[in-house]
Amino acid sequence: MFKEFKDFIMRGNVLDLAVAVVIGGAFGKIVTSFVNDILMPPIGLLLGGVDFSNLYINLSGGEYASLADAQAAGAATINYGVFVNTLIDFLIIAFAIFLVVRAVNRLQALSQQEEEAAPAAPTTKTCPYCFTEIPIQATRCPHCTSQLEG
Repeated sequence: MFKEFKDFIMRGNVLDLAVAVVIGGAFGKIVTSFVNDILMPPIGLLLGGVDFSNLYINLSGGEYASLADAQAAGAATINYGVFVNTLIDFLIIAFAIFLVVRAVNRLQALSQQEEEAAPAAPTTKTCPYCFTEIPIQATRCPHCTSQLEG
């Protein structure tokens, strides 16, 4: 059973998937940091000093200075600012994946064009007696009427 499990784990598809999940998770963290730490602060500044991660709707009726204060007090909140940040994360990741898939599709199209550009099988041959071009299936030359070898 251990050998069978080892064979399963060592198959190429499983390893490729594991690498993709790890790299995808790391890429997601990088994009989240990019959005929260680099992209959203200037956008918030341009929109009048708004901190998107601190935007929320308080459903409990109390007054709180920040989302952290409301959550510490146990207030029910709708955290639409965090949702906006998450939505921007998703759009950036989706765009990055789109670019990767687009590049792979272009590479596949180029390789298919190279395969299609391979020379086609000849359709004619030269008569060894009169040197004219004749169909490849011909057994007798139509010009000099010589019998051709198979």
